[in-house]
Amino acid sequence: MELKIKKVNENAKIPFRATKGSAGMDLCACIDSPLTLKGGETAVVPTGIAIALPSDEMGAFVFARSGLAIKHGIGLLNSVGVIDSDYRGEIKVGVINQISEPYTIEPGERIAQLVIMPVCPLDPVEVENLDDTARGEGGFGSTGTK
Repeated sequence: MELKIKKVNENAKIPFRATKGSAGMDLCACIDSPLTLKGGETAVVPTGIAIALPSDEMGAFVFARSGLAIKHGIGLLNSVGVIDSDYRGEIKVGVINQISEPYTIEPGERIAQLVIMPVCPLDPVEVENLDDTARGEGGFGSTGTK
C-alpha cells in the first residue's frame, strides 16, 4: 500500500523513516526562519505536506519525538494528533516547550513523527445494558494496588 503525500509548500520535506525498523516517519518543520520557544510557549508548526490515506479504516497519528522531549522538553500540545482519513489539508504540529530553557526549532528540523495505524469505524448503537465482566464498573486503580 502507498501513502500519497502532496507538498503544499515547495520547501517541504517528504516524511521518512530514519531506519528500516522505525514505526514512525519523521515530520519536518517547514518554516522560513528559526522559531525560538521560551519555556511554556507554544506554536503551531507547518510541515508543508498533506496526505491521503488509502482507506477509512486507517488513521494517521502524530506523536512527539522522544529525543526532542527528553533532551529539550519539546512535546505536543494535545499529546497525540489525529489525522482522519478524509482530511486533505496541511499537517501542522502543535508544540510546547515544557521546560524553562528556550529551544529553537530550525527550518527542516524533525519535529514529530507520523504513524499510520488501523482504526475501526464502528457504528455507535445505544443500548439499555452492557454485558457483565469480572471488572464491572471498577475504575482507576481497581485492578491492582500499584
